[in-house]
Amino acid sequence: MSEPQGAAVDVGRFADGVVAGDRAAVARAITLVESTRADHQQAADELVSRLLPRTGHAHRIGITGVPGAGKSTFVEALGTRLTAQGRRVAVLAVDPSSVRSGGSILGDKTRMARLSTDPAAYVRPSPSAGSLGGVTRSTRQAIVIVEAAGYDVVVVETVGVGQSEVAVAEMVDTFLLLMLTRTGDSLQGIKRGVLELADVIAVNKADGKHVADAQRAAQELASAIHLLAPKSLHWRVPVLTCSARDGMGIDEVWARVQGHRACIEAKGELEAMRLRQETQWMWSLVHDRVLRRLRESPAVREHARRLEGELRARGMTASRAAAELLARLGWWDGEG
Repeated sequence: MSEPQGAAVDVGRFADGVVAGDRAAVARAITLVESTRADHQQAADELVSRLLPRTGHAHRIGITGVPGAGKSTFVEALGTRLTAQGRRVAVLAVDPSSVRSGGSILGDKTRMARLSTDPAAYVRPSPSAGSLGGVTRSTRQAIVIVEAAGYDVVVVETVGVGQSEVAVAEMVDTFLLLMLTRTGDSLQGIKRGVLELADVIAVNKADGKHVADAQRAAQELASAIHLLAPKSLHWRVPVLTCSARDGMGIDEVWARVQGHRACIEAKGELEAMRLRQETQWMWSLVHDRVLRRLRESPAVREHARRLEGELRARGMTASRAAAELLARLGWWDGEG
């Protein structure tokens, strides 16, 4: 299934392999959508278009949490439960930290060793292509690929913190926030915006001597949630406790995650939300491709170096410099 360097991609063969559920074909298809080569991105767009009619039935779940919250342990505990019940689970990871460091989260496969080797599961770490936009573009396309391959639960895990939570929330049905107690102040470091994104909240590591701490943290979070405007008029965000290490409370968390999906689907909110997400995806692609075209243009790069010099010398404002760069591509007429 692999293509020779420089050879045209056989999109039909890629699509057939994905639909057949061939794990190697799924892996190569995701590698294709992660590629930054222009011809690969064109082939990836065609591949996604072919696969799209076979998608839309999976439950897409976003999972985020503070560092140390036990996300990988939780995902493995949940995933192995679901595959034991006959579900097929795909795990895709978004790593915004690699935008700065250039690293990836390939260690997630070792942290989810059982799930990674489960024939009914597929775990895919997604290293950055240099920007959060690039990561989320490929992750959205990867969702289409794994759904077309027959995975009916798709987990998108955000490994870092920051704007990735918003990006992931814009591509899933249910957003699960994992919290961690034992830090003194259970709400310390949790931004209001992250709480506003949550559909289900679980305080993890509620085990051993920390059960009471986790219960107190859950009560604090429940009180905080009441002060926020609800995402849905039909759903009250539950705050639970669990222990991914011991397997306690995982079934209840999953029941609430399923309950959320069932609720928004019954109220007609799921379809409306997915349509909004498609629109957001479109604008995300526009943004990503405009930036790429700017950066790849030799004329723009040369002009940019001169403008950067003028900016450092205080000879030009940033807004004027931006207008000049856009004018180089004919996207700016000096108005607005």
